Amino acid sequence: MTAELDRGQNHTLPQTRLEIRVSAGTPVVAGATLGDERGTVHGIEWIAHPGSPQLPGLEVSKQAAADHRLAVDLDAVPAAVHRVTVLLALPMEVGGPVRFGAVAAPFVAVTGLEGTEIATFTLTGLDAESAVAALELYRRQGDWKVRAVGQGYAGGLAAMLADQGVTGAAELARSIHEAVARGMARSVAPPPPRTPEGDRVRHTAAIGEAGPARRPAGFSPAPTRPTAATGPTTDSTAGGPTAGPSAGPATGPISYAHPRRQATAPPPPPPTAPPAEPGKPAQPVAGDATGWSMEERLYNQVWGMFEDLARTTAAYRSAVDFAESRMDQELDRALSDPRNRIGGAGDRARQEARAKRDQLTDRAREALDRDLAQLAAESAVVEPALPAAFAAWDNPVWHAYRVPMEIPMALRIGDLHLPENSDLHIPLLVRLPLERGIWVDSGRTASEAAALTDADRLRRLAMDNAVAHAARLLAVYPAGEFSVHVIDAAGSAAAALAPLVNSGVLAGPPAAGAGGVASVLARLTRRVDLVQMAIRAGASDSLPPDLDTAEQLLIVNDFPHGFDDRAVTQLRYLADEGPSVGVHLLMVADREDASAYGPVLDPLWRSLLRITPVADDHLADPWVGHAWTYEPLGMPAGSRVLEQVLAQVAAARRTGRRP
Repeated sequence: MTAELDRGQNHTLPQTRLEIRVSAGTPVVAGATLGDERGTVHGIEWIAHPGSPQLPGLEVSKQAAADHRLAVDLDAVPAAVHRVTVLLALPMEVGGPVRFGAVAAPFVAVTGLEGTEIATFTLTGLDAESAVAALELYRRQGDWKVRAVGQGYAGGLAAMLADQGVTGAAELARSIHEAVARGMARSVAPPPPRTPEGDRVRHTAAIGEAGPARRPAGFSPAPTRPTAATGPTTDSTAGGPTAGPSAGPATGPISYAHPRRQATAPPPPPPTAPPAEPGKPAQPVAGDATGWSMEERLYNQVWGMFEDLARTTAAYRSAVDFAESRMDQELDRALSDPRNRIGGAGDRARQEARAKRDQLTDRAREALDRDLAQLAAESAVVEPALPAAFAAWDNPVWHAYRVPMEIPMALRIGDLHLPENSDLHIPLLVRLPLERGIWVDSGRTASEAAALTDADRLRRLAMDNAVAHAARLLAVYPAGEFSVHVIDAAGSAAAALAPLVNSGVLAGPPAAGAGGVASVLARLTRRVDLVQMAIRAGASDSLPPDLDTAEQLLIVNDFPHGFDDRAVTQLRYLADEGPSVGVHLLMVADREDASAYGPVLDPLWRSLLRITPVADDHLADPWVGHAWTYEPLGMPAGSRVLEQVLAQVAAARRTGRRP
C-alpha cells in the first residue's frame, strides 16, 4: 500500500534498491546529496548533479526535464553516508519560470524497481523558492526510511547547497546551471503535452494540433526492463537512470503517462495491427499511435520510436556497466585475501567473474537485439507512409508533391541513430512554426568528420544543407504563407543559392555587403517590433498594409562577415524575439570566425538548434540524454526533385493561390 506523505512524515523502506520518480510539469534540475549523521555534505564529490551524475549507489539525470527517474542502491552507498537528500531546482538563464509558485506542484514518488509506489509526496505551498529539498532517505537503527522534506529556498540552488554545509556552494550552483544550459541547448525539444482536458496544444492561432509523443498503452516494444543480471538501467522520462528489477524482464505493456494525469477526451482509435502468431511479436502498422489525424498519429509514432530506442539502448548500456562493475567488485573481494592473489584460486576467481560478466552482457544484448528488430520492422512500414513534410528526399511522396493547403505539424530536418545499430534511423522532426532557429555549423572543429573534410567543401555542404531546409519549409507551407530572405554579404554562396534564386521563390535578391545586411535586418526587426506592439495592444488589424504577415525565414551565410556591432545586436534580437512572432533564423556559420566577440554571442549559439553538414554525434534526446549521431538529409544522386518542388512553389506564389 502506498504511503502518501505530508511534509515531515516518514515511512520505512522495505527494500534498498529503489527508483525516485519526479513529475514537475516543467523542466527542473534533479540532483542528490550524500550526508553524514548530521546531514553535512563533505565536498562536491558527495553531490550528484547533471554535470556529475553518478556516485556510488546513486545516479541522477544528465539534463533538466519535466520528469525524472533517479536510481538508488542504498547498499552501495559509502558506510559514512547516513542521509540521501533529493534536490529539485528550476534551471536558470534558459528563459523558463524562476519560482516554483509559478508552476504545478512537483510530485515525487519512491518506487520499487518494478514501479510499485512505496511512498509519494506532493510539494505544495511553494512560492518564491527556486530550489527545494524534496525528500531524504536516512538510516535509523540499521534500517532505511524516507522522509518528506519540502524545504524550499528563495536563494536557489546555492542557498540550498550552502545549508547542507557545501563549501563553495555559489560556484558549484553556477557550474550546475551552466551544465544544464549546455545540455538544454543540445537537446532535441520533446513534443508538447496535451492539456488536462485532452485538447491539442496550439502554439499560435494559426497552428495545427499536436499530441504527446507517447506510445499507446498496448504498444510493443516496451522499454527494455533489466533483470537481476542486467542491473541498473537508464530508463527515464527525462534523462535519469533507473535501477533494474530483481526478477525477469517485464512482459506487460508500459504506460508512459503519469497515473494522476489522464486525458478525458481521447482521440479516435488508431489502426490496429493484425493478430500476432503465437510466440511472435505483433506486426507493426503505420499510424499505430494516438492522434486526431493520420498525420498526428505518424508524428507521435515517430516520437514513440525515438523514445523506445533511447530507453532500450539505455537499459543495455546500463546493464553492461553493471556487469563490469559487478565483475570488479567480485575480483576485489576475491583478491583482497593475499592468499588468493597467486596460484589457482586467483585464476579461478578471475575466470568466474569474467564468465558472469559475459553472461550478463550477452543477456542484455539479446534483449537489445530483440527490441531493435521490432523497431526496425516498424521503421520499415512507417517510412513509406510518411507525408512529404516528414519524408526524406528519396521518398516517392515528393514526386507527387502538390502545394499544401494547411501547415503541417512538423518538418523533418535529418535523421538520428545510435552506435548500437547505425542502420536504424529515426527521423528528426521539429515542430512548425519553428520554435527556435537553426544553425548549420560549417566549422572544421565541430566533429571528426568535419575535420577530415576540406574547409571550402564543408562550407559548400553547409550552405547546400541550409538551402535544402529552406526549400522544404517553402514546400510544406501554403502558397504565400512563408517568405525567405538571404544575407550573403560576400556573395560566396551564389552557386548553392542558385535553386532558390533561379526559381524565384525568394522574397528578394540575396543581400550583399554591409548595406544589404543593414537593410534586411532593419526590415525584419521592424516587423518583429510592429507585430509585438500589435499583440500587446490587441490591435492586430491595425498593422501597416505593406507588412508581410507570412512567416519569415532569414538565411545568414558566413556570419559575422559584413556585420558590425549594430547588426550583431539586431541578429541577437531576431533570434530571441523573432520565433514568437514568425521570424526565424537559419544561420550557416563557423563559431571560430566569430570568436572575437567572445562570450557576447554565447546566448545566440545556445538559442539555435545546431546541426551539421556531415554526420556528428552532438544532439541529445530529451529522455535519457544519449549522444545521437545526426545525419543531414541527402539528395538522391542525379535527382531534380528539389528544382521540381521549387518550381511548383514559385508557380503557386505567382498565381496567388492560397488556402
